[in-house]
Amino acid sequence: QALANTAWAFASAGVKVPELFDAIAVAAISRIGDFSSQGLANTAWAFATAGVTAPELFDAIAVTAIPQLGEFDSQNLANTAWAFATAGVKAPQLFDAVAATALPQLGGFNSQNLSNTLWAFAAESVKAPELFDAIAATALSRLGEFNSQGLGNMTWAFACAGCISSDQVAALFDCVIDVFSTLNALALSQLYQFW
Repeated sequence: QALANTAWAFASAGVKVPELFDAIAVAAISRIGDFSSQGLANTAWAFATAGVTAPELFDAIAVTAIPQLGEFDSQNLANTAWAFATAGVKAPQLFDAVAATALPQLGGFNSQNLSNTLWAFAAESVKAPELFDAIAATALSRLGEFNSQGLGNMTWAFACAGCISSDQVAALFDCVIDVFSTLNALALSQLYQFW
């Protein structure tokens, strides 16, 4: 847990110490089986946030996380998917397992977890139409909880995934039009990509 917490703290603070992250990666790989679900998610998030390339660590996290995903809460699932996508690490088996685990839990996801999960799947070009439809249905019922970045990320993700024919996605975008004036520049550019 100390390794995950150290990586998380330095990444959260924005402190660039590549040598420290390299040492953490080496140590973490040898102890990865001892990491909790939160430790796995936090470590992946920290390395992705810090922009540190550590493919062997990400591979070890994926292999270790898959059988433990049932223990991941919504934030850990979203952060893990986001981290792998941000780091550009291809892990199709992990993404398939995250989709299967997340589906029955979507009601417990907050707006950021929903939009980050959706963004991660789209960024990695992972086809998960059932997950996309379920997130659309969940988001539609809770649209007021999303900030402009979350709305923009979801719009971009749906556009990239080619989900524009889904009835739920169409209804979601009808609601986005209602909050159009509150969107920031990034969200507006993502909407433009969709239309």
